[in-house]
Amino acid sequence: QVQLVESGGGSVQPGGSLRLSCAASGFSLDSYAIGWFRQAPGKEREGVSCIDTSDDSTYYADSVKGRFTISRDNAKNTVTLQMNSLKPEDTALYYCAAGMCVPSPGGYSYGMDYWGKGTLVTVSS
Repeated sequence: QVQLVESGGGSVQPGGSLRLSCAASGFSLDSYAIGWFRQAPGKEREGVSCIDTSDDSTYYADSVKGRFTISRDNAKNTVTLQMNSLKPEDTALYYCAAGMCVPSPGGYSYGMDYWGKGTLVTVSS
């Protein structure tokens, strides 16, 4: 059974850090690009970051560049999203997904095949 499970969410004060993990079962993550997405209440889902499979190219939304870092650990079949200097506007349900991502004007495009159920990140003082 193909499954993606996110972990590491929680509550943190502005300026703090969290490390999200995406663990796969039923397939190998190194065969897919892995993306992180988020959806805040009342807003559309947005792509946050993606790591490609061929050369581990990474892509980031402008809103998180310089603060978030995506990385892959093939031995553990996990992808992590290190989030630093968190802001209240980072509050959202964060999802990981497996599929493809490619560079495109203004950022990157993606098409995902498998999705996790999400982990909640709350940034508040």
